[in-house]
Amino acid sequence: MELQKIMAHLEAKHSGENEYLQAVREVLVSIEDVYNAHPEFEKAKLIERLVEPERIIIFRVPWVDDKGEVQVNLGYRVQFNSAIGPYKGGLRFHASVNLSILKFLAFEQTFKNALTTLPMGGGKGGSDFSPRGKSDAEVMRFCQAFMNELYRYIGPEIDIPAGDIGVGGREVGYLFGQYKKLTRDWSGVLTGKGLEFGGSLIRPEATGYGGLYFVKEMLAVKGLDIKGKRVAISGFGNVAWGAAKKATEMGAKVITISGPDGYIYDEQGVSGEKIDYMLELRASGNDICSPYAERFKGAVFVPSRKPWEVKCDIALPCATQNELNGDDARCLIDNGTLCVGEISNMGCTPEAIDLFVEHQMLYAPGKAVNAGGVATSGLEMSQNATHLNWSADEVDAKLHAIMHNIHEQCVKYGTEPSGYVNYVKGANIAGFMKVAKAMMAQGVV
Repeated sequence: MELQKIMAHLEAKHSGENEYLQAVREVLVSIEDVYNAHPEFEKAKLIERLVEPERIIIFRVPWVDDKGEVQVNLGYRVQFNSAIGPYKGGLRFHASVNLSILKFLAFEQTFKNALTTLPMGGGKGGSDFSPRGKSDAEVMRFCQAFMNELYRYIGPEIDIPAGDIGVGGREVGYLFGQYKKLTRDWSGVLTGKGLEFGGSLIRPEATGYGGLYFVKEMLAVKGLDIKGKRVAISGFGNVAWGAAKKATEMGAKVITISGPDGYIYDEQGVSGEKIDYMLELRASGNDICSPYAERFKGAVFVPSRKPWEVKCDIALPCATQNELNGDDARCLIDNGTLCVGEISNMGCTPEAIDLFVEHQMLYAPGKAVNAGGVATSGLEMSQNATHLNWSADEVDAKLHAIMHNIHEQCVKYGTEPSGYVNYVKGANIAGFMKVAKAMMAQGVV
């Protein structure tokens, strides 16, 4: 594999798709030696096929707002790779959504899903529609209009969407209702559903829970315990909420949450009713966390800054891509942070990742740390297929086992001669090898 030649070709073909190109480069750098040890991969042009989505669907979504005015948004579904199973990945409704972001997410999803060992391929979708500031009736009409087109391309053995930023239980419910009306088919075509109609227990918490299970495994490699550690978290949505719940249960102290407006520093710890209040903040539809400081005395709101300047033992990006940059990484390193777990998708910039690896910090990428969300979606699919409901303890035990297995794969493929575990390399190689072997077995398709 000639890495620079491949990247130059992709940059010329997909100019301006920075997030997608960043994700591809990170994987290719990690797998270069392994790939070159398999000449059959090169002969089959495996990389050239792997980095391009199998299919991209783009469609307009016309809908009528509460004033009776017609609005038009764009809808997308990127079906990236189906070598190991039907496409699986979330839908994101946010004004920032574009093709580059969805291609990067779908590409990452391919390897993340492979790491879970469940039979799921990689996909992602969404729209530049933002639920923020919209009425419930407007959100319903948009979701129905979106599904009027998307339903043609999805199915329980074809493509199973889920939620993501801007798509929670309400949106999944409206999308599922419209799918069922259009197809007359009641099946597990969407995950993240309500418990009353096929959803799984602990699915909303699963990404955060899984992230903490993985972090605990990372610390154990160094003979460390999570109990008593200070944890800085970004975001205040479902992922941050689940992470805060599980970190607190494990005996750690969560000292920050954040939003686009700044961050909250709570020396007393984000626990109990404070964690419950994170759900109220999310449900408000406002991308701000400042009301937390007004409600809980002793908490400090720091406007227009990020939580990575706070002295902590564990840093958990839980918000969005590239939220932790090189300067943030230097601050964490200078403050003696032990571990960084990327619970958001590609939450750290390449410069930040290079600094963490250079300083041999415990750092793990999103495709490993945040795989608990899609793993539990896979468990929801299994429950739907067998027409059974598992208890919260059963789902949690299966999630715990999956995260343990992902950690083992990362250690297997990422342990360097010095003994340092390069989780980026380990996760990328483990995910790649499973997808690559499946693609080779299925021919040039």
